[in-house]
Amino acid sequence: MGLLPVEIKVNVEDDVAGAMSALGASQGALMTRRIWFAEDRVGVAQGKLLLLDGGVIVRIRIGGGQDDVVVKLRPCTREQLLGRFTAPFEVDALTYRIEEDWSRNGRVLAASLVRDHPPGALPAAVTPGSDPATLFDEVQDQFLDACAADVRFEGLVALGPISATKVEDVPLDDLKVDLEAWSVAGLNFLEASIRVKPKAGDDEEEFKERAERKLRKLEEAVLERGVTLSEVPDSKTHRVLTALVAAAAQG
Repeated sequence: MGLLPVEIKVNVEDDVAGAMSALGASQGALMTRRIWFAEDRVGVAQGKLLLLDGGVIVRIRIGGGQDDVVVKLRPCTREQLLGRFTAPFEVDALTYRIEEDWSRNGRVLAASLVRDHPPGALPAAVTPGSDPATLFDEVQDQFLDACAADVRFEGLVALGPISATKVEDVPLDDLKVDLEAWSVAGLNFLEASIRVKPKAGDDEEEFKERAERKLRKLEEAVLERGVTLSEVPDSKTHRVLTALVAAAAQG
């Protein structure tokens, strides 16, 4: 599989609007969209996150251009990725990525298969009573069957929507940073992220050191602008899904 790209993320949850302004969101084109996550319907009724606990994330994004359905394994292992899913690919409306996710609280391997859809094609699948699993295309089904065989996908429910605002390629010092704010169920987050790709001739240690320098630079660039980084260890996906399941239990 060789060296993999690294997505580096830092989170902010105090005064998200102020943080967006301080980090220069006005310098980029703002995109808004709505996001749903799919979870096991029976598990949600019991207050459980069976897919997330099994290392599977199903995300539906609507608005801001192309709609899409994302099936992601995180965390996963290289040994878990089988057949055609041992290497990234792009074909037609599908994009398959394998990368490392780095944050202040840990580093994990993630594999995601994104299926683009025309605008307006997805809303029916996130309405009450619908099953978002009907959105999986043949390749996404193959991905789950091959690489997440222990997780069941019989009867899903959409949780959301999350209001998302994203600005891409915001200049912070010598970095190009993506900013994405989420708001749902009384929670507000801002994620600042960059991607670091291997260069020709990189060995594993050189690339790791370069990615670590970029992580430090991103943290410093955010802090220098008076923005406080979150110390909460849970991922924003876990926190949002937990809040949405709690809201669903309250009716």
